[in-house]
Amino acid sequence: MAAFHPRAEDLPAEFPVFPLPGALLLPRGKLPLNIFEPRYLTMVEDALAAGRMFGMIQPDPHLPEGETGPGLFRIGCLGRLSSFSETDDGRYLITLTGLARFTVAGEVPMRRGYRRVRGDFTPWLADLDLSSQPLGVEREPLLTALRSYFTARSIEANWDAIRRMPDEALVVTLAMVCPFEPVEKQALLEAKDADRGATLLTLLRMGAAGPGLPPGQAAS
Repeated sequence: MAAFHPRAEDLPAEFPVFPLPGALLLPRGKLPLNIFEPRYLTMVEDALAAGRMFGMIQPDPHLPEGETGPGLFRIGCLGRLSSFSETDDGRYLITLTGLARFTVAGEVPMRRGYRRVRGDFTPWLADLDLSSQPLGVEREPLLTALRSYFTARSIEANWDAIRRMPDEALVVTLAMVCPFEPVEKQALLEAKDADRGATLLTLLRMGAAGPGLPPGQAAS
């Protein structure tokens, strides 16, 4: 077991969540965050004082807004604060390392302005396994699709670093950093580990084709 990696019994029953559209945290992934809103500054301070954990979750655009804010997707990912620094203008620059996905069993009363949920980790306990996961797709077609996707969106990349990434890190990192739509990010989050590579490949091909075009049809 890696240092600071929790066991199933260490996972909190209730915890804060940071609802952020388009922000994807996956188990074993690392998400940098720039925290500046007062309630989330408070949330980070509270997390540092107790377990260093909070969840990332996306608002669901198809759900109505409730008393505590926008409706949320049912599945998010719990993370642990693995790095932290302050800026002179009062922001926190943090890194959140993904631990395990959760299903929202219900919201609990807000604390100091930020939202909190009761999470069910039962379906996702395999996320705590740190052993290497299969890529799920052939590596070269994935890199080919990635190159086409980046070209279509004028994104520059460090290809040497990408090629050196182990298979699992490649899928997790690309899923988190590529500018997919929130519903596409959610599909990557909810995919089984063995299926995430194939889901990523499909999204890259669709994105390279252009909005509204099927994979394989070039945008004019």
